[in-house]
Amino acid sequence: MRLRFVPVIMGLFLALAMPIVTPAYAAIKVIVNDTPITDYDISQRARLITLTQRKSASIAKRQAEQELIDDQVKLAEAERMGIEVGSSEIDNAFNNIARNVKMSPSQLSKALRSGGVKPETLKARLKAQLAWNQLLRRRFSGKIEVDESDIIAALQKKDEADRQKSVEYDLKRVIVVVPKNSSGGFKSKRKQESNKIRAAFSSCEEVGSVLGQYSEVVVQPIGRRLETELPAEMREEINSLGPGKLTKPSATPVGYEMIAICGKREIASDIAVRAELENELRAKEGESQSRKYLMDVRRRATIIYR
Repeated sequence: MRLRFVPVIMGLFLALAMPIVTPAYAAIKVIVNDTPITDYDISQRARLITLTQRKSASIAKRQAEQELIDDQVKLAEAERMGIEVGSSEIDNAFNNIARNVKMSPSQLSKALRSGGVKPETLKARLKAQLAWNQLLRRRFSGKIEVDESDIIAALQKKDEADRQKSVEYDLKRVIVVVPKNSSGGFKSKRKQESNKIRAAFSSCEEVGSVLGQYSEVVVQPIGRRLETELPAEMREEINSLGPGKLTKPSATPVGYEMIAICGKREIASDIAVRAELENELRAKEGESQSRKYLMDVRRRATIIYR
């Protein structure tokens, strides 16, 4: 199951400044498995929904209450199953959202506050999502099946040209090695060298003349890979670059890694489109199973409205 973070859209920049006031007394609206949900909790989540999903205040308030109930149900089920989400996982998820909207974590926190939302409100939502996704992976990993008849039916809806064409890449991995306990200065130097290698790189046939100028650079063959076999972010970057280029250096435990695109060709095959459709159908089935699981967990929960 793919982990999905809550999208924080650029509209945060446009949010009207609203002071965040924590009330001295917050009325309890719902109790879920002995955990209270207050009107302040609902107000905060509703503001977050309004900022990120552009919904009206009345709709956001109704959705906020249900989300908070679901969150407590999910967290209780995660605890029952021995799943615990650490603060570092939550911070990483928060930082990923900031990166996706081209902000630093502190800038994202400031943007949320300008819209009247405490950063902790988003982090609370992320905690429930992370816990639930761990539950789903444990419960359904490798168990979600897609019928061949459904794949065939989806294929028949595709244009003939799309069905018979797949894109295949010939790839190599270029690693600029950085020893584990290297200083910050050395890491910075190696990153600069990685960028110089990337700028000078023009083809896999002439890779030796470029890499020969630098020490401890390793080239590993990846081989031929269909476009659909590549991770989404890597596929997008490789598609935008084309043959004879290197992807941006990425920090790994062994150094800075780049992917060399040595070749690209179209092949007469429906493998790529079949794989894409199968993944889409599997994701839909996964969402369906997730909803059924949540309904089952909610039925077993104690939910008291005040």
